[in-house]
Amino acid sequence: MKNKKGLAILMRTRMKTSTDPSRLPLLPLTGKVNQMLTDAKGNAFDTSVPQAAAEEAQGPTKLNPPADSTSYRDFDAVRESMHSAISLNKAEVLDVVLDDFSEGYFSLSFENRRKLLITLAQVYDLNRAQVRDLIKQYLGLELPGGNASESSTVDEEAMLSCFYRVERNLRQVLKPAYEVLFERLNNRPGGLKFLSIFRADVLSILAEENIASLRALDSYLKEKLNTWLSPAALELHQITWDDPASLLEKIVAYEAVHPISNLLDLKRRLGVGRRCFGYLHPAIRGEPLIFIEVALLRNVAQTIQEVLWDTPPIPESEATCALFYSISSTQKFDSLAWQESTWESFLSNVSLNWLKERCPIYLESFPGKSGMDVMLKLLTSTKFEWISSPELLSALKPPLMRLCARYLLEEKKRGKALDSVANFHLQNGAMIERINWMADRSEKGLRQSGGIMVNYIYRVERIDECAHSYFSTGHIHASNDIRRYTLVIYSHKDQKITLPCSN
Repeated sequence: MKNKKGLAILMRTRMKTSTDPSRLPLLPLTGKVNQMLTDAKGNAFDTSVPQAAAEEAQGPTKLNPPADSTSYRDFDAVRESMHSAISLNKAEVLDVVLDDFSEGYFSLSFENRRKLLITLAQVYDLNRAQVRDLIKQYLGLELPGGNASESSTVDEEAMLSCFYRVERNLRQVLKPAYEVLFERLNNRPGGLKFLSIFRADVLSILAEENIASLRALDSYLKEKLNTWLSPAALELHQITWDDPASLLEKIVAYEAVHPISNLLDLKRRLGVGRRCFGYLHPAIRGEPLIFIEVALLRNVAQTIQEVLWDTPPIPESEATCALFYSISSTQKFDSLAWQESTWESFLSNVSLNWLKERCPIYLESFPGKSGMDVMLKLLTSTKFEWISSPELLSALKPPLMRLCARYLLEEKKRGKALDSVANFHLQNGAMIERINWMADRSEKGLRQSGGIMVNYIYRVERIDECAHSYFSTGHIHASNDIRRYTLVIYSHKDQKITLPCSN
């Protein structure tokens, strides 16, 4: 282990302060990362964090400026600089104005950011009065192409020119004024990174309240980001231990699926039998937009412990499969968290009578009006008492495996898989191969999915077929082992009966 490099990664991870506005979204992670980092011998570095820093690490949603602080800009001044950034056209002045707006935005408390974003969404929206006037003009135009004997080519061209003019004007007024701000920021160094943070703030607000104008702004900005971050503009880079410490620090900070426990863990994930690839954008240097971690294995793993434990990796020449075990985004463009509503969908068919027969003791500790209510409390309890009981694990495995299969295969949204991770893999041509019981016993794994994990298989010869059928009809390709969990028979009274699931 290169201790100097490890120390550099550690120090970079710890030195995130509010003086660097681009670091604000990372603040909630720094304390957690610092607590996990150890040296090659397993000895913990000194990771004590002062109380002030700990409070600061609550992130931008908790920033509240003191009344006498000079580090926070006045809201009206930032709003004025935003107006100038949209309305001014002189290039030599515009650069200064955009810099002023960016700095001012980061200096605002989150509540003032919220006010500014709502102002932007409502005041700088498109002009609907002009849109209505142009639509009326358009509807009042006479379509050419009537009786050919009564109209000449010159007349038709004159009529069409009226259509072209109104259509051009209509396209123009259908663009909201805030598009100018987005376009100008994107053309500035660091502007794309700023816009990703900007949208993260928008999403945070929308998670709390549904504001129609702000949702429209978010939709418009999302379309712009999809264009600017198109695959054609991205560079695929294999991340190794020889990369700069500033890049490796981001891998530690942004790992969202299986947290990196220490520097030895990080080095192992970049070493023999492992790969890490990131997509970088020329406008956001030294920071992958997304990265994926891969393990080269003899067989498809059934538990994440097989991938993350300290056992020596096999020789790469003996590997027969590549396991993509973690995909993380470094920018908050969309939220993919497992929500309580997902649990409710997952547990919607649990019977209270079934629980009374098999788990009477736990009904006393986790009372509820329905089977779903009891199971939700049981599986989301903070102490996860249920995994320490062999009897309860044995009793819960068949129904939970069956419910998981049903959730993955049958719960849909707009004809596609309800689960966002399943949808991601299926639209890329994967099939659902296997459900693994108690595959992730970490606190996060138990909280998110009751420890159950899923293997999605990409078979090269079937990727196009699977992706096409999923896109066109919503059909989900799955192995027979998965489908047996959801087999049903019907009695003569048309009562739906689920077949028992074998252990």
